[in-house]
Amino acid sequence: MIPGLDLISLIKTAGYLGLFGIVFAESGLFIGFFLPGDSLLFTAGFLASQGFLNIWLLAPLVFVAAILGDNFGYAFGKKVGPAIFRRDDSVFFHKDHLERAKIFYEKYGAKTLVLARFLPVVRTFAPILAGVGQMHYPTFFFYNILGGFFWAIGMTGLGYFLGAVIPGIDRYLIPIILAIIIISALPTLIHIIKHREYIIKRGQG
Repeated sequence: MIPGLDLISLIKTAGYLGLFGIVFAESGLFIGFFLPGDSLLFTAGFLASQGFLNIWLLAPLVFVAAILGDNFGYAFGKKVGPAIFRRDDSVFFHKDHLERAKIFYEKYGAKTLVLARFLPVVRTFAPILAGVGQMHYPTFFFYNILGGFFWAIGMTGLGYFLGAVIPGIDRYLIPIILAIIIISALPTLIHIIKHREYIIKRGQG
C-alpha cells in the first residue's frame, strides 16, 4: 500500500476524535510506539490546507492530545516506578524500547521531553521515564508544553503551510511523507546500531 494514501484514508476515516486518540496514545501509552505521529500530523495539516479539516480546530486539538498523553505517561511511570523495568515483554511492551529511551533520557535530562517528540518510540517512553525518575512536576509540565507545541503545532502547521503555498503539492505528498518517516526514524536506528556495537564491545572486553 502507498503510505501517503493510507494516512489520508486513515485521517479522513478517524476524524478529529480519532486523531486526538492516536496522538494521545503515541505520547504516553505503550501501545502508541508504533503509530506514525510525525507523518500523521503533517498529513492532517496538509488536508486542512485543502479544506478537509479546520486548522483552527485541528491544531489545538492535537496539541492538547499531546500534552494529556504525556501527562498520562508521567502519572503511569510515577505510580509504577522501577517495577516497570521488571515487566515481561509483550505485544505492546518491549524492554529494548524502554532501555533505548532510558539512555536518551539520561543523556539529555528534561530536554528529552522536547527532543523525544521527534523520535519514534523514544517519544512514547520519555514521559513514562520522567515519572519513574520522579521528575519535579513543574519542570516536567514546562518541557511537556514546550515539546508538545513544537511537535504538534509545528508538524501540523508545516503541512498546512506547504499545502497552502505550493501549488500541486499533493503530487509530492507521498515522497514528502516517506522523507519524514525516514528522517524521524534515522536517529533511532543510528542509536540502536551504536548501542549494539557498545554491547558487543563490552562482551568482547
